[in-house]
Amino acid sequence: MSNLTDLLPAGAGGKQVSFVASGTLASGQTVALKTDGTVTAVASSSAGAGSAVVFESANTEWISSAYDANSNKVVIAYKDGGNSSYGTAIVGTVSGTTISFGAAVVFYSGNTSSTSCVFDSSNNKIVISYREVGTSTAKAIVGTVSGTSISFGTSVTFLADVATFISSVFDSLNNKVVIAYKSGATNFGTAIVGTVSGTSISFGSSVTFEAANLDFIAAVFDSNSNKVVLAYRDYGNSFQGTAIVGTVSGTSISFGTSVLFNTASVEYISLAFDSTNNKVVVAYQDEGNSSYGTSKIGTVSGTSISFGSATVFESATTFYTSTTFYSNTDEIVIAYQDQGNSNYGTAVIGTVSGTSISFGSSLLFNSASTGEIASSYDSTNKKTVILYRDTSSSNHGTSVVFQTTASSNNTDFIGISDAAISDTASGSVTIKGGISTNVTGLTPNALYYVQSDGSLSTTASDVLAGKALSSTSINLDYTS
Repeated sequence: MSNLTDLLPAGAGGKQVSFVASGTLASGQTVALKTDGTVTAVASSSAGAGSAVVFESANTEWISSAYDANSNKVVIAYKDGGNSSYGTAIVGTVSGTTISFGAAVVFYSGNTSSTSCVFDSSNNKIVISYREVGTSTAKAIVGTVSGTSISFGTSVTFLADVATFISSVFDSLNNKVVIAYKSGATNFGTAIVGTVSGTSISFGSSVTFEAANLDFIAAVFDSNSNKVVLAYRDYGNSFQGTAIVGTVSGTSISFGTSVLFNTASVEYISLAFDSTNNKVVVAYQDEGNSSYGTSKIGTVSGTSISFGSATVFESATTFYTSTTFYSNTDEIVIAYQDQGNSNYGTAVIGTVSGTSISFGSSLLFNSASTGEIASSYDSTNKKTVILYRDTSSSNHGTSVVFQTTASSNNTDFIGISDAAISDTASGSVTIKGGISTNVTGLTPNALYYVQSDGSLSTTASDVLAGKALSSTSINLDYTS
């Protein structure tokens, strides 16, 4: 609960009070008081998940998904343990806060692993990359969605060897599919460019992007810089979190110099691109900090990428992170398994600002033990579809529709944080009646209002924050 004892003596510049944070707070963040006495970031949305819907009533592994913007459907690829571990796909249709599915379709009649699913928006095709366990080869296959089903062309080999940690992405500038993977022959990080034509795909030559053992590969396309960004755990460099920028040209790809995003061992890496702020968001388990769920913001420049400071989104061990950009509200949704809360399926919403990200309180999408997680953003219905293995229910493949809605808690504005505060930690807030000196970019003598997204602006709203005394201070006691 809050401690309403002032932390400054009488006559001090700001009236500072200690509160417990609900969600991670950035320094200089406008905060709202909750009914339980904690404070949370002023934000413009709320969130929640619909009812769970099973898409595969059997042991389900290697779940991957993509949104087909042509048919307005979500496609899920997975290994079906109830059907001889065959590679299988299924089409989902979102309606409101629920999702329904057509019949499952086998794309490979054999033991399948390392599936990765991507939508080619130039050809309106789904491309599934996967490992054929029995043949020790890696292949890709092109799918066409029609109604609530999907049909496939003939599979094409892109590696005549074992490939693991496969991650694929679509380069919308060059209209190419880029597949990144760990090559079984060398254990090196490798990438290859695929070109879809009709119901088939052809490949250029493979390119090594990391000449060392690695795993947990994630891929995303930065549509602002028109670059492919890969993130991975680098065995050759103390398991540190590493990122690299790739440039597609024709049927090949070249890479810049790798950059560390975490100087400690990482696991369960996922990426998303925030197309509003033109930033890459990386989420991961930080083994250098108690395996907490952590995120950083990356900025691509030329053939390199730089990162801001780390922000913890879950102060407990996290697994199976999956990250999407929710363009309806310009927010990031990170879904993960929270080991600090009985392995429950959990999601948190983040807002990017500059080179940092702040998070609200976490929300449960599965109040039971949750395994592998994948997610896709349905841009038509403006919902995120979260797929997972429900380990509390015979490992069945399960889905929920997750949404954020445009609402705000700015009318509960109480003050401005004096420094960054971690979730559940205590920290100082300058409350109404005081002077906050932890803000920037203000115009002296101007009135500032708290906007629905938590920002301060001279644009009038229902919530007056106060009058700026300087570019870095605001009188929260100003009422007229």
